[in-house]
Amino acid sequence: MDRNTKHNKAMAKQKAAVDDSIAKADIERGVSVLLTGDGKGKTSSAFGMVMRALGYGQRVGIVQFIKGEQASGEELYVREQLPGVTLYQMGTGFTWDTQDREGDISAAKRTWEQALGMLTDEQYDLVILDELTYMLAFDYLPESEVIAAIKERPASQSVVVTGRGGGQALREAVDTVSEVKEIKHAYRAGIRARQGVDY
Repeated sequence: MDRNTKHNKAMAKQKAAVDDSIAKADIERGVSVLLTGDGKGKTSSAFGMVMRALGYGQRVGIVQFIKGEQASGEELYVREQLPGVTLYQMGTGFTWDTQDREGDISAAKRTWEQALGMLTDEQYDLVILDELTYMLAFDYLPESEVIAAIKERPASQSVVVTGRGGGQALREAVDTVSEVKEIKHAYRAGIRARQGVDY
């Protein structure tokens, strides 16, 4: 059998398998996604989904836990170029910078109220909960309440949670879990974080 014939047979087999999987996926509803792991790119991936949703004219809400003290490229772009997107930031910066557990818990609870408003509003097609996993890991928010809100959101709404860890209960509660693994990072070689790439 020549190479082209072998390739065509392999692709036909693959197409049949893909078509079969597509045919079996017959449930129409929003999905919940957890983007976790120690590698770079979790928030970037979530914002890629923001662009995708906006391309279809969908309504998007973004809540960023931890971030907000230093402006990021995505924040600047959303605020200046995407006035239709709702963006709320906790605004305290990194918890290891504040070193104020009670203040951070208070800020996390205020921020969660904003997230909860989006998770109960069927007008939002996509809700991004950026760095939410840290709020669970540090026990700033009750895990059971967060998971219940994600599960009980409007049926057509999708939600994306980002951040390292998140715990087994969250992993089990969502539909899709993707782990970004660090293989190598410029920062570990002494290279400064780069505007437009890292923030």
